[in-house]
Amino acid sequence: MTKAELVAKMAKDAGVPKTKAEKALESFVEAVTMSLKKGKAVTLVGFGTFAVSKRKARIGRNPQTGATLKIAAAKVPKFRAGKALKDTVKKS
Repeated sequence: MTKAELVAKMAKDAGVPKTKAEKALESFVEAVTMSLKKGKAVTLVGFGTFAVSKRKARIGRNPQTGATLKIAAAKVPKFRAGKALKDTVKKS
């Protein structure tokens, strides 16, 4: 599903214009982004949890040349699906 398809579905289900549905979606994405940027998790009960994970620095290898390189430590976003979402996907 694309962003446009999601906006159309939200607008239809909520009975609002697509512009309002798009603003609502953008607001949600911005809120999750800002929360993760601050290091706080966002939990939607039954759907899942957006959180920040820390990756340690490590040694990698360039697949073309075989040369080793250092990969810096980083914070990365992750999503863990909730039980209700997992159960729904399993049944389909």
